[in-house]
Amino acid sequence: MALLPDERIDQLQAAGVAIIQSKTVFAFSLDAVLLADFAVVKKHARVVDLAAGNGAVGLFVAPRTDAQVTLIELQPRLADMARRSVALNGFTNVDVHQLDLRLAATVVPKDSVDVVTCNPPYFKVAPGHVTNPNDHLALARHELTTDFATVAQTAAGLLKYQGKAFFVHRPDRLAELLHTLEAAQLAPKRVRFIHPKADREANMVLIEAVKAGKPDGIRILPPLTVYADDGTYTPAVQEALYGK
Repeated sequence: MALLPDERIDQLQAAGVAIIQSKTVFAFSLDAVLLADFAVVKKHARVVDLAAGNGAVGLFVAPRTDAQVTLIELQPRLADMARRSVALNGFTNVDVHQLDLRLAATVVPKDSVDVVTCNPPYFKVAPGHVTNPNDHLALARHELTTDFATVAQTAAGLLKYQGKAFFVHRPDRLAELLHTLEAAQLAPKRVRFIHPKADREANMVLIEAVKAGKPDGIRILPPLTVYADDGTYTPAVQEALYGK
């Protein structure tokens, strides 16, 4: 597998997946691993991963299904990395499309998908706001080309009736996120907060939403703590990273 000078190959042992990474343009973080672990992907589930980056979430869930997994990524360099990772792993059920996620329905029929996953840009861009000078990282982290409302509407359009969407985001935007999902007819059903340590505030939130689901019945799952007091990963995170 040909690598560019700034690229490396990393392994997510829990999924048995190798992935091409680059600290220069993009490398997946723990949020992608935890989102993939949180997502419920059954054996025959048709999956789409929006804002796929270098393909981490879609590649991590691909071994769980024998149906097609489609990765949608705007940036050509990241889409190319994802395609090469697909080939590296020998996946025959994964395809990658380099396009704006708003155009996802041009390559995946509406109302045809069982599961949508998305690790979207977290940060709004206000007037005068300074973003990362690295364009690749700025696009991945800031709402420069999309926003959560667009993500939610796109996911809802792709999903079958009662299909499920899974997101990871920032807790400080939770009220907005839940309202936006409901406006897109995605009913929030499970929420889990991620804390760096037991005595620290949550810095991530995982959300499951169901298309055309009943508006009540949301469940707040037990919190997930990343690091134990001694600085090692907690058992739940160890399992997400390395398997049982």
